[in-house]
Amino acid sequence: MEDARLLPRIAWPLAAALTLLPWCGAATALLGGVLLAVTLGNPYQALFKRWTGRLLPWSVIGLGAGMDLRVVLQAGLHGLGYTVVSIGLTLALGIWLARRMGVAGNTGLLVSVGTAICGGSAIAAVAPVINAEEHETSVALGTVFLLNAAALVVFPMAGHLFHLSQEGFGLWAALAIHDTSSVVGAALSYGRQALQIAVTVKLARALWIVPVAFGIGLAMKKDQGAAKGKRPWFILGFLVAAALATYVPFLHAPAQWVARGARQGLVLTLFLIGAGLTPATLRKVGVRPFLHGLLLWVIIGSASLAAVAAGILK
Repeated sequence: MEDARLLPRIAWPLAAALTLLPWCGAATALLGGVLLAVTLGNPYQALFKRWTGRLLPWSVIGLGAGMDLRVVLQAGLHGLGYTVVSIGLTLALGIWLARRMGVAGNTGLLVSVGTAICGGSAIAAVAPVINAEEHETSVALGTVFLLNAAALVVFPMAGHLFHLSQEGFGLWAALAIHDTSSVVGAALSYGRQALQIAVTVKLARALWIVPVAFGIGLAMKKDQGAAKGKRPWFILGFLVAAALATYVPFLHAPAQWVARGARQGLVLTLFLIGAGLTPATLRKVGVRPFLHGLLLWVIIGSASLAAVAAGILK
């Protein structure tokens, strides 16, 4: 019995360390985390959750060191119109589907917001605004989490199947994948240029958390809770790192090392995310909210893929 408890306590730190090796990719790390969680259980569940919340923003900031700010700003402005239109359409469609499918309470709205903006961060920001119950927030987060995990595998495969360019895949990933971590993971496995476009457009999209949360609060006459939502502070850090790497010549070389470390830090983050996919998480999601999130995601993903492939979005 003692050996059975000792094995996972040794296996988890060892597996996490292996994800820091250069040959370990995003999909491998995620699937490895899921496999260990299902087979061994995770005695470090709470600890990994805290690490995920800290590693993700700092890794995204580190990625800024590998970006050319001139390209970043150009791509961000280029994707501004797509962001505004897609957020509005996704929210409207998601709320309508939730009503049609009979998704109870605030869960449908939270899933719709998570799909429209940036997954778990948007859900965490909007939940206190609408006074969501804990189980509603958990179900919404679980639904988005499962779809994020699928996106890491499905999106690169679909991108190659439809012969998307690096720029096209980066734009599609930013528009159709929920969380920043999964956007980065999918784009990272597709190519460096795809990663640059995806991160830029996704971070620009994340800026809409605050106005959308405030707008929902006003619409529901509960705007007093809007200030409690999380702010995507790491966006400023990303831009500062990119500016330093772009305009300070003696920082060019060390900035590339920082960016490499950040990319591997994101691989570790994806491993930690996979570690949270337990049978209890699957049971908590439930069928109807998950089907609502899945249908909304498929519609948005298919529509944006068609627009990118046809050259409408470029």
